[in-house]
Amino acid sequence: MKINRKRHKPHVFVDSLSDIMFFLLLFFLIVSTVANPNVVKILLPKSGNTEVLSKKQITLTITEDKHYFIDKQEYNFNDLENALQEVTANVTEPTIMLRLDKALTIQDLIDVMSIGAKLKIKMVLATDKKG
Repeated sequence: MKINRKRHKPHVFVDSLSDIMFFLLLFFLIVSTVANPNVVKILLPKSGNTEVLSKKQITLTITEDKHYFIDKQEYNFNDLENALQEVTANVTEPTIMLRLDKALTIQDLIDVMSIGAKLKIKMVLATDKKG
């Protein structure tokens, strides 16, 4: 006599697989935003004659009567762009500290900052502590 056994088909529980897939998706999304795809890794050749570019802070002072000074050297507004370009030519990350008289208008500030944006110069506005 033959006994019929009911064979149970193997089941794959996909509940835990969906959790794992979700975590893998999150991991790759985070890693892909951190990775910079525009970077090509190369070994640069070495040279004995290298120029070290410095980080230098430059002060641009604008007086109440609109006189422009770059590190105590006076310039007029028309020559300001060329002067800033010359001063920041050999600086890796040029930073300019803007010291403006409080009587100046916002338009005066915008005019100077637009020159800085055009030359890709970081500008910081100097202020005094209130009180």
